[in-house]
Amino acid sequence: MLRIPGTALVKIIRTLHSLVARSQRLTLSHEWNATLYHQISGPQVSWGKKVLARVPLRGDEHVLDAGCGTGRLTRDLLEALPRGQVTAVDISSNMLRTAEEHLAPKFGERVRFVRADLQHLDLAPEYDIIFSTAAFHWVKDHDRLFAGLYRALRPGGWLHAQCGGAGNIDRLNRRIERLIQSAPYRQFFASFDYPWEYASAETTAARLGRAGFVEVETGHEDAPTPFPNATEFQQFVENVILHRHLERIPERELRQQLLGTLTRQAAADDPPFLIDYRRLNMKARKPLT
Repeated sequence: MLRIPGTALVKIIRTLHSLVARSQRLTLSHEWNATLYHQISGPQVSWGKKVLARVPLRGDEHVLDAGCGTGRLTRDLLEALPRGQVTAVDISSNMLRTAEEHLAPKFGERVRFVRADLQHLDLAPEYDIIFSTAAFHWVKDHDRLFAGLYRALRPGGWLHAQCGGAGNIDRLNRRIERLIQSAPYRQFFASFDYPWEYASAETTAARLGRAGFVEVETGHEDAPTPFPNATEFQQFVENVILHRHLERIPERELRQQLLGTLTRQAAADDPPFLIDYRRLNMKARKPLT
């Protein structure tokens, strides 16, 4: 019988726990608390409604909702397409499950749900319109993103999208960066891959052009977003902005400590509890030939 010394056994157990925790973090990095997100994503929905209002629709198009989340805007799309259909795409199984629960009973076969990574999108060119809000900044390689979207459009099809742009949440992000580079947090962020791509309007226009799009329009829009109190601010930051940061911190106490620091800093702002969102709008067409 193989005998393992006690100290070696402890090291093995710790290594196994570390590998399991790392595996769980890698799995969770694509997942969200979809039930809570559905309840607190009011800012994203309000921005998205403005984008959707600018999209000209006949009512019979096939639309790709790229990064559909829990389907709150997908519902608005479907209601604006009485003779059309929507393909709702998201990388998160939790988001898609929640979206299907809310939408399938009413819209049936007019909506289908596809789990896919927008950075590696491989869909047939069958869409008249691609619509997306609050999703593209979670994709790191925008050249690859736009190439996949271009392939998915029919000739003459349009892309209408909005995401976080250059300068998005700058004040909050500077505070986050200072915190995670300090003790006791820095040990968890030595190889952290920054989760967002906040591009400028000029860079985005060039990328869309390289993908083959024409009639490209891009521009920034400030969208400062206030929260009524510390509880709602912290809940939003925890579940919408920092979930990929926080899943790297194994101790709940440390996670809450970091969030508490950010919330206290925001309480001292004038006005308090305001997140400095800056949106990037984009519109572009795939040529007919």
